[in-house]
Amino acid sequence: MVQHFIESQQLTLNLMFSLFQRADQLRHGTHEVLKGKVMATLFYEPSTRTRLSFESAMLKLGGQVITTENAKEFAAVVKGESMEDTIRVIASYVDCIVLRHFEEGAAKKAAAMSTVPVVNAGDGRGQHPTQALLDMYTIYRELGRLDHLKIAMVGDLANGRTTRSLSYLLGKCEDIEIMFVSPPHLKVGDDIKDYLNKHHVIWHEETNLDAVLPLVDIVYLTRIQRERMSSIDYFNAKGNYILTQKNLQALKPTARVLHPLPHVEEIDLSMEVEQTDPRVAYFRQAQNGLYVRMALLDFLLNQKFEEQPTQADAP
Repeated sequence: MVQHFIESQQLTLNLMFSLFQRADQLRHGTHEVLKGKVMATLFYEPSTRTRLSFESAMLKLGGQVITTENAKEFAAVVKGESMEDTIRVIASYVDCIVLRHFEEGAAKKAAAMSTVPVVNAGDGRGQHPTQALLDMYTIYRELGRLDHLKIAMVGDLANGRTTRSLSYLLGKCEDIEIMFVSPPHLKVGDDIKDYLNKHHVIWHEETNLDAVLPLVDIVYLTRIQRERMSSIDYFNAKGNYILTQKNLQALKPTARVLHPLPHVEEIDLSMEVEQTDPRVAYFRQAQNGLYVRMALLDFLLNQKFEEQPTQADAP
């Protein structure tokens, strides 16, 4: 039984495909499977997509939501209450807590204190496992497989919790090759490299995005996270890697462009291209997040469906 969802490593391939199958079911019709349940979204960092998609997911499943957009301004926090004590109290009000925090490891601490399921919605430079889950769901829906893939991860790989979490899930699949494209001072961490080596995933570090684009099935772009680095580091990284209408043409017709959003200068495509080019998948990716989070909440609060022994048929 999975009580909390704190890191990508918790997912087996079988459980992941069970969640995909449930997400496909939840795309259609109305569902009241969480009627009478209450979820708290407790966000110590600002968010739009993650918070609203979780809240929408709960409401669409018939549950209710209590929320705060900036938990750092809670009266209890201002007065000096620890996060652990806050979790103890809020857990007595609700059936599930979705937590985003600026401190790496905060979700694990919260789970240790909570009597109800805790979902990690991002913890500092740590992980963002529900983003990785929806990324994998998107790849599966777009390409029909999670094996035999070449993936370029581009941007701030030192601070990017989305790329960390996605790397952990890719390590569970067969015949994966990852090309890490980043400025020298924002390379992916050694812990991820060690994990990929242990799981026999081929990886390379590259600096030339244009050279990589024709080779890959997935381009996973990320923004340079100004809030997590010095001004000098940001200046040295800003604008290094940009996907334009020109270099987009280097991608294979079957390739897909993903991004956890929000995107800033790293994508320079017209609205028309974003709406009409099938290779641009990041808005479909964001929509997929709603259904994956519905499936996850249903699983954590009901635990009624079982892990699938084999991969579900591609949609």
